Amino acid sequence: MSDTLHWSDEQAEIHKVVVGPMDNNVFVLRCRQTGEAVLLDAANEHERLLELCQALGVRTVLETHGHWDHIQAVPAVRDAGYEVGVTAEDAEMLDAYDYVIEPDSVIPVGRLRLHTIFTPGHTPGSMCFRLEGSPVLFSGDTLFPGGPGATKFPGGDFDTIIRSIDEQLFSRLDADTIVMPGHGDDTTIGAERPHLDEWIDRGW
Repeated sequence: MSDTLHWSDEQAEIHKVVVGPMDNNVFVLRCRQTGEAVLLDAANEHERLLELCQALGVRTVLETHGHWDHIQAVPAVRDAGYEVGVTAEDAEMLDAYDYVIEPDSVIPVGRLRLHTIFTPGHTPGSMCFRLEGSPVLFSGDTLFPGGPGATKFPGGDFDTIIRSIDEQLFSRLDADTIVMPGHGDDTTIGAERPHLDEWIDRGW
């Protein structure tokens, strides 16, 4: 699956595909030592995602949040035997799921450790995931190049997402942390952090 390889270091591989009408980013985080992997956001094009799961050793699926464009392939991956996790706050957005992702917890992926960071605002239950030992954050639709995710949908709140980004991401993560969002290109914490006041002033 070298054609999907997006980023790697000595401990991890991150594969990326873009799917569906909203150009959703789907990431697979794989432990290089054990071959175990997780898929983040079963968004769309389930046949393509199931091929990825089988090729890369995916054991489970993590949802960054419950918006429709991030969950279209959930029924198919569950039918194929993969368990799907989502936060309690966003669980009702899914027809079915298998377990709840808790804030401030650690999800083992082989020998990798994926830390959950609760970042409500885009949805009530939005979750980011930080890879321990590597400068990587999966931000879902919380943080993008140029600002926060949209908050105009039901359950969204601009003040809340700003607080999440400031307190949970900008205050806690190093400037060189690579931010891999739910749509579009990567950015870094250092590139985005200086612009927080501009986002507050513009209101989106």
